[in-house]
Amino acid sequence: MKLIIAIIKPHRLDEVKAALNEVGVAGMTVTEVKGHGRQKGHKEMYRGAEYFVDFLAKVQIMVAVPDPLAAGVVAAIRKGAVSGEIGDGKIFVLGLEQAVRIRTGETGEEAL
Repeated sequence: MKLIIAIIKPHRLDEVKAALNEVGVAGMTVTEVKGHGRQKGHKEMYRGAEYFVDFLAKVQIMVAVPDPLAAGVVAAIRKGAVSGEIGDGKIFVLGLEQAVRIRTGETGEEAL
């Protein structure tokens, strides 16, 4: 099993969700996060005063999938999230040792 974590721009969430539904992803966890990568934030103006925003609003998506689906899920996330501009995000794929469905006690891929 794999745990796929993607950090994307918030306005791309609907496209990513649609792309994941197309490849059969049944569930995901979405969290609002802040961070920066190479772009290091940007300057903004508020009531005539300039200030620096170094942590930008992002969305983190976590999806647990069986090994054979991992490559398709990564491709779907990239398809939905890509704009070609700096700050599109990152996708991380981690090995997942165990999953347990709390309600039934199912384990492994059955719990996904």
